[in-house]
Amino acid sequence: MTALTQEEVATHTRTVVQGLEALRNEHNSILSGISSTLSSAHHPPDSNVIAEKAGILQRSLDQIELGLSEAQIMLALASHLQTVEAEKQKLRAQVRRLCQENAWLRDELASTQQKLQASEQHVAQLEEDKKHLEFMSTIKKYDADVQDSESSMEEKKDKSDDPVVDLFPDDDADDRAGLKRSGDFGSQASLAAMSPTPPSQFAQQVNAGYEIPARLRTLHNLVIQYASQGRYEVAVPLCKQALEDLEKTSGHDHPDVATMLNILALVYRDQNKYKEAANLLNDALAIREKTLGENHPAVAATLNNLAVLYGKRGKYKEAEPLCKRALEIREKVLGRDHPDVAKQLNNLALLCQNQGKYEEVERYYQRALEIYETKLGPDDPNVAKTKNNLASAYLKQGKYKEAEILYKQVLTRAHEREFGAIDGDNKPIWQVAEEREENKNKVKDSAPYGEYGGWHKAAKVDSPTVTTTLKNLGALYRRQGKYEAAETLEDCAIRSRKEPPNFPSPMGSTSSQRSQDDPRHTE
Repeated sequence: MTALTQEEVATHTRTVVQGLEALRNEHNSILSGISSTLSSAHHPPDSNVIAEKAGILQRSLDQIELGLSEAQIMLALASHLQTVEAEKQKLRAQVRRLCQENAWLRDELASTQQKLQASEQHVAQLEEDKKHLEFMSTIKKYDADVQDSESSMEEKKDKSDDPVVDLFPDDDADDRAGLKRSGDFGSQASLAAMSPTPPSQFAQQVNAGYEIPARLRTLHNLVIQYASQGRYEVAVPLCKQALEDLEKTSGHDHPDVATMLNILALVYRDQNKYKEAANLLNDALAIREKTLGENHPAVAATLNNLAVLYGKRGKYKEAEPLCKRALEIREKVLGRDHPDVAKQLNNLALLCQNQGKYEEVERYYQRALEIYETKLGPDDPNVAKTKNNLASAYLKQGKYKEAEILYKQVLTRAHEREFGAIDGDNKPIWQVAEEREENKNKVKDSAPYGEYGGWHKAAKVDSPTVTTTLKNLGALYRRQGKYEAAETLEDCAIRSRKEPPNFPSPMGSTSSQRSQDDPRHTE
């Protein structure tokens, strides 16, 4: 027997209802006939049988009525089930439509998210471009006042009238003038102006043999350039950014990080932020000792910078052992007669000079002078600078004769290198000054400055050591009462600052050489 569908069941039910209704009508007709027979005949002989038949018909009729009622219920239930099925199909159609719409919305959402991500990346790139353009605009603003900055630095260098060269003079520009071969900022021996090292050489010296990552080189070079020009408001943020990038890529304990810490520390030092500078230098020292070893030249460089920082704060006793340790490292690694050892001897002598240890001062200077003359030759700029420093130490002890001899040696050699051998018509500036002193009362024979050979041309010699020597010898003449000679040298020193040089320095040095070979150089 096969299962019937809902429609077939409903159809059969209707057929059964029709049959039951016909059967009910038939039973009603028969029951009516029997009832009529019973009512017309009084006590027929078969009345019991007829009554029994009537009872049977009545019970059958009741069953038929019950069947009809159930059939009607089944038909109503079938109608309800059809309605439910229709709703079910309708809901299924709606679910399918909602699923399709959901899938479409998911696709649209994925596409929108991709577009949003691309837009965010584009916005981020535009923000970076904007920051870069703003930064370049700021740089252009600073570039516009290069001449003003240089003039301001020269004015700062002229603030001190003390003819004696102290350990750490007012050398805002000099501290930025160059780097030692081991790689950090330095200060010059003289009070005169010095040209900053070109950025390319500056960066090469700062790196000190360490490879700066390519993505940081541009930023690193900008730090070097602006720090060497004294533009700290630009150099400090750039240096901090370069330091942060280095720490992210290489970790904190890396020689490159130590080099950048040295640069930032010395920029802070020039801004008189000594506490910050000391913390950075101590950090750099710890990194270099850990990564390079305790006897590496870079460790000596950091020790020297820390000693100079203490010296600038007047803590000469604390600075001296640091400077001596740097000297020991360089003697051990480079040899006792290396020029870098002589540079360290100069710094050590200056620290001792500020403590009044003049016997040690003279010993250190004389040893440094011997190294320079032996290894670099008598015409090396450091020979003149060391003689100038030694003469200044003599001045502080009242040894005027010894100081005067050294000052005259410096000026004579500078004149010979620029103008040739000394003769009656080619005299060094100190001889011209002394002649003016001798002839100051001879009004008739006194001639204008310009007629005294080529001394006024010597004012154009581009050498800070010559300028400082002129000022110091002039001060010495004043102490001796030789005012005319002193004014002559002082006027020459003023001309050397105001008039730009038209030819090479008599000391035969470039700006980078001056910065590297300065006997008071810091690293």
